[in-house]
Amino acid sequence: MRLLRLCLLPLVVLLAAGIATCAVAQEPAPRPEAEQAEASDARAPSLQPQPSEESKASEKSEAAEQPAPIQAESPAPSRDQSSPAKTEAQAEGAARKNDGAKSAVAAKSSLPADSVTRHTLDLPGRTLQLEATAGSIPLMNADGRVQARMAYVSYTLMGVDSRTRPVAFAFNGGPGSSSAWLHLGTLGPWRLPLEGDSARPSAPGIAMPNTDTWLDFSDLVMIDPVGTGYSRFENDVAEEETSETQPGARKGKQSVAKQTNSRQDLRKHYWSIAGDVDSIASFMSQWLTKTGRHTSPKLLVGESYGGFRVPKIAHALQNNYGVGMNLLVLVSPVLDYGFLRGHRHLPLNTVALLPSLSAAALETRGKTPSPALMREAEDYARGEYLTDLLRGPRDTAAVGRVIKRVTTLTALPAATVQKYGGRLDSYGYRREANESGGQVASAYDATVKGLNPEPSAPNARAEDPFVTALRAPLTGAMLDLYATKLAWRPEARYLLANGEVGSNWQYGNSPSPPEAVSDLKAALALDARLRTLVVHGYTDLVTPYFASTLVLDQLPAYGDARRLVQVTYPGGHMFYSRDASRAAFREDVLIMLAASLAGEAQTR
Repeated sequence: MRLLRLCLLPLVVLLAAGIATCAVAQEPAPRPEAEQAEASDARAPSLQPQPSEESKASEKSEAAEQPAPIQAESPAPSRDQSSPAKTEAQAEGAARKNDGAKSAVAAKSSLPADSVTRHTLDLPGRTLQLEATAGSIPLMNADGRVQARMAYVSYTLMGVDSRTRPVAFAFNGGPGSSSAWLHLGTLGPWRLPLEGDSARPSAPGIAMPNTDTWLDFSDLVMIDPVGTGYSRFENDVAEEETSETQPGARKGKQSVAKQTNSRQDLRKHYWSIAGDVDSIASFMSQWLTKTGRHTSPKLLVGESYGGFRVPKIAHALQNNYGVGMNLLVLVSPVLDYGFLRGHRHLPLNTVALLPSLSAAALETRGKTPSPALMREAEDYARGEYLTDLLRGPRDTAAVGRVIKRVTTLTALPAATVQKYGGRLDSYGYRREANESGGQVASAYDATVKGLNPEPSAPNARAEDPFVTALRAPLTGAMLDLYATKLAWRPEARYLLANGEVGSNWQYGNSPSPPEAVSDLKAALALDARLRTLVVHGYTDLVTPYFASTLVLDQLPAYGDARRLVQVTYPGGHMFYSRDASRAAFREDVLIMLAASLAGEAQTR
């Protein structure tokens, strides 16, 4: 990666200068310094603490029933650029005007009309003039009936040629999470601090100008999948869709039971792997048509389950919508659910987790994880550790070797490691590593700790001290952003995380665990200019970085090994909560984008 930075530095400078208009030249991003309570068979990497094993058993999904593919609404004409947009000072008044018109809007749509505002963002070394749009795009069935509306917030830099300027589409995961984490955590023009005093429910959700925003080099479209944020199923669909729209159904008056079935069918479709991918791909295609941005270089950014979505959406866009991507960015992704649904008799998930446990131990000793410091744990995990685990618990010599080495790497007492047979899972580690101090660690960052509500209980379950603690300030920050800066006030409740989506998600009926690797391979093979950046945090125990390493090591070079790069930063699932990691992430994205655009120029 260091060689890649040195080779592409001139391209990065040209890219930043050519696609961002600033009052003062941008300063280079700083480099990093030497820097769920879920069991090992968790169903999904979620942005909410995992349910108990009993509730998991009751939430197993059935096979998804797929209705007709989503159809794009007739393309809306591009907004007249000469029409006056609201300035930030006018936002409050515009919101009041929107409130007065809500009754009329509700008759046609479950969400208010789009709101366009203009802002001046003063940052160290530069000033950005940007236009923000908060609104929604309809998703329709084959009969042209609106089934749902997908809410979004877009930010575009003013005074540049939008047809050649990159645009990044971004979403989080869950399933059931809105895009607030990426939006206010790292990408957007305003950022909410995610560490220290900010990471508590009573903290005020006040976002500040984001020095590390991606707006310098790319426009942004933050997407909330259906059922998250303000994205909703259309009111008239939920209440009035009749049996005539269902293939083979009899015509006539719809009963309450049929209404219920209609709602269930919609949820089964949109809250499924395939339906979710198609809905987001449809949204992106419509947004590109509506804004006239089909010629813009395109980035696709997804976190956690969103990272699982990214290759599938890119593949669907290539084949079904005629849209190609330039750069895929997978943030803390799960690439293959086989690593998350592992069992003790299949040790790969244990192997994938060990380096993250070692990284957490390094931080407790005051050291910052780095590639050099992590090499020992990684080499042992993929070598002797895997070999001895495969020998099984009846090989006492192998078990003894495992216990000795794992004790050293995790800094846990030998008796504790012996109790687990050297096969620690996330929940076991977080409980044992903090038992004496009466604390619990976050599954999303094992270095973040909170008080245990039941310190004397042998199997106490506690709220996650990182993700759950941030739920209130992050929700408040998004509501404040919509009301004061974006002047968009839907009447519906804003859903930062919707547990109903995750508990009803349709993973399909295949006997094999879901995976996105096949789609990633197909997308890379089809487009020689497409590049992919996979990023993780060292101390993330939900989607361990080494699981991606083991998977990506099995992929071919596809002509140039630099087209697919994995980088791991200090931090957890949301490693961008750390200033140095967030800045390094931004720089690595800029480098990969520059490489993609340089390759595009060379082929013309």
